[in-house]
Amino acid sequence: MGVIADNLASLKSRIASAISQYQRNPDTVNLLAVSKTQPISAIKEAFSAGQTDFGENYLQEALSKMSELKNWPIEWHFIGPIQSNKTRDIAEHFSWVHSVDRIKIAERLSSQRPRHLPPLNIFLQLNLDQEPSKSGFAQSELLEAARYISTLPHIKLRGLMLIPAPRDSLKEQQEIFRKLYHIQKELIEKGLSLDQTSMGMSNDIEAAIAEGSNWLRVGTGIFGSRKENE
Repeated sequence: MGVIADNLASLKSRIASAISQYQRNPDTVNLLAVSKTQPISAIKEAFSAGQTDFGENYLQEALSKMSELKNWPIEWHFIGPIQSNKTRDIAEHFSWVHSVDRIKIAERLSSQRPRHLPPLNIFLQLNLDQEPSKSGFAQSELLEAARYISTLPHIKLRGLMLIPAPRDSLKEQQEIFRKLYHIQKELIEKGLSLDQTSMGMSNDIEAAIAEGSNWLRVGTGIFGSRKENE
């Protein structure tokens, strides 16, 4: 096996251990390989090792990869910041969008989703740490926004996404993920049909699994650090 295949095997073992420890159903925990800046060869190696979901941050890079890998049955997720002038290409080429951070973006994705494709699965990005450098809905505006976005045609609101500020301990990591989980639970109790959360990256997988994450977004843990790839 190659390095990426070895990394995937090690990562899946780590995920399985956390699933067992926190008594999660394995079918509810999905691995998303964050393949931004990675070459086509790396994606092919990961796919050949059993990875089918890939997340991209940069649209033009993603479209180039999609074109070259058009005959590979890959499920593509967009996970980066979204500018209004990028929504059409995102709506036309992706199956999932994890980073919807304002109503306008949801509206544009809905109106620009090709009618022959199934609804575009989306997450609303939440900025619980209120970091100026990160986009996302504030908790105070989330309910009203989610209710409206859930009525838009051609997209399907699946749940919430979080990129928290780094935490030093497992306990602190769990606390912020638990907060998102309970916010989503409150939305469900208020009538919204949500079934997924997108939270957890290479350094906090265990905490995310413990608190109910359905999508783990991992780049370094699969492909290695960027320096290793240079």
